[in-house]
Amino acid sequence: MVTETDIIEAPAAEEAEHSVAEGEHKGRHRRTATGIVVSTAMDKTAVISVTRLFLHPKYRKYVRHSKKYMAHDEHGVCNVGDQVVIEECRPMSKHKRWRYLNTLRKKDA
Repeated sequence: MVTETDIIEAPAAEEAEHSVAEGEHKGRHRRTATGIVVSTAMDKTAVISVTRLFLHPKYRKYVRHSKKYMAHDEHGVCNVGDQVVIEECRPMSKHKRWRYLNTLRKKDA
């Protein structure tokens, strides 16, 4: 059943939806990961190795698990050995589903 208050409040919700900037989704939280750049041989792509530490459920010991992700690096600012932050995004190619955000620490020369 539709009440009078539903009819009055409906246009305000539509206006708030349009006020969000283009490209941003209201309430969307994307996964981020921190890792070390392993390779920059490809054009506009960097391979980042992300290591996570978790407690083994049976043996109650900490286990390190590494995984490599291909991230989109539009301007080619990543260098091998840098510690970077990447963010999950839409699929850009067959293997690229992450985007470079920023560099936390440059490799010591």
